[in-house]
Amino acid sequence: MPPSLYEQAKQFIEQYYSELGLPEEEKQLRLSEVQADIDATGTYEPTTSELTYGAKVAWRNSNRCIGRLFWEKLHVNDARHLDKEEDIAEALLHHINEATNGGKIRSTITVFSEGVRIWNHQLLRYAGYVNEDGSVTGDPHSVEMTAQCLNLGWQSQRTAFDILPLVIQVNDGAPALFLIPESIILRVPLQHSAYPAFDDLGIEWYAVPIISDMALDIGGLLYRAAPFNGWYMETEIGARNLADEDRYNLLPMMGEIMQLNMTHESSLWRDKALVELNVAVLESFRKHGVTLVDHHTAAKQFKRFEMNEQKACRHMTGDWTWLIPPVSPATTHIFHQPYDNTMHSPNYLYQQAPYKVD
Repeated sequence: MPPSLYEQAKQFIEQYYSELGLPEEEKQLRLSEVQADIDATGTYEPTTSELTYGAKVAWRNSNRCIGRLFWEKLHVNDARHLDKEEDIAEALLHHINEATNGGKIRSTITVFSEGVRIWNHQLLRYAGYVNEDGSVTGDPHSVEMTAQCLNLGWQSQRTAFDILPLVIQVNDGAPALFLIPESIILRVPLQHSAYPAFDDLGIEWYAVPIISDMALDIGGLLYRAAPFNGWYMETEIGARNLADEDRYNLLPMMGEIMQLNMTHESSLWRDKALVELNVAVLESFRKHGVTLVDHHTAAKQFKRFEMNEQKACRHMTGDWTWLIPPVSPATTHIFHQPYDNTMHSPNYLYQQAPYKVD
């Protein structure tokens, strides 16, 4: 039998008071309040302080994230009091602006009440349009979401880098669409100092990745709208978003620009093109003053996180398949050791998009 809501709340509250070194008598009083609320209403509401702690620990427990060294610096916005789509949209725009921070990316999460859903995969994401010949203009990952936005009345430019609007749903209400002002979107044009022809392609990427389709699990409660962000590792853009065949698929184009021999795989043209595509991302973000970490530095930061967890006598978990970078993984310590992939709460959980039907 799964644990009851109170049992899950109790475990969370006890962890909260223990890790923060708060008085035992205050903990017992808080547990009595939680029990009374659950008995009376069937649920309870974490305080803002508990929510802040829970969101940070959820990052610490995120097995797939290599950037967990900075979990304690997460800035938490408590937006659980908002219940109107317009106010929620305003809070999301505030999050984008606050997290972007002029290029000095700030790790941020905004937590909404349990009845709020955000349809977007990320608050900032490029649209994808299926052409008559079956090809896609833009990001193929966004084709389904783009169709939803168009059905809701979005008027787009049909370019390869159209930022999708926000789609917000409260409880069982109709989804509402909100445009993101261009003034708060920081776009990074991608260039390569050694290959000027790459500059002419007009490739760009947005500065901050704000995941908005995962749920925040805290003490038995599930906040289904809790967009959060760190900053990019260059391989997320250069080795996945731009390189994957089912995304922007730029490796063949990069190979042509580099005049590589692409007639056979043993020339390792893909590897050479992949490295230079990541170089372009690193150079461009640095040139425009936007926070970015390379995968070697990120791996070293993760090593420090592991050491910190050991010093704190906490059992560290991780998903090896996600922690290893997609470029030269064997050059990092992560590649050479196993990790326990057990999931702990608080945490961030995957959930089905609201517009998808089983």
